[in-house]
Amino acid sequence: MAPDEAVVGCTGKLIIGTRGSEGPGEVLVRVRGGSETFFAWSDEPLRRGTTVLVIESRGTRQVVVMPWSDPSLDEPDHGSGDIGGSR
Repeated sequence: MAPDEAVVGCTGKLIIGTRGSEGPGEVLVRVRGGSETFFAWSDEPLRRGTTVLVIESRGTRQVVVMPWSDPSLDEPDHGSGDIGGSR
C-alpha cells in the first residue's frame, strides 16, 4: 500500500511501547482533524507514554517514530539567577 504522508511530521503518544527492531508498538496521532492509531516502529525501544514525532510512513497504518520533546515548552537555563555575584 502507498505511504500515508499526511501523518509525517505529526506528534503523538505511544499507547503501546515499541521494541526497537524486535517489533512495533502503537501510537495515537492527532491528524486530519481527529486522532488515529498506527503501528509504530523505532530504532530503539521506547516506553508507553513517550511523546514521539512521526518521521516516516511505512505504508498502511505503519509509521517510524523517534522520541520528541517540544522545544517551545523547554524552559531556558538562565543559570542560578545570581547576576551580581556574592556580596
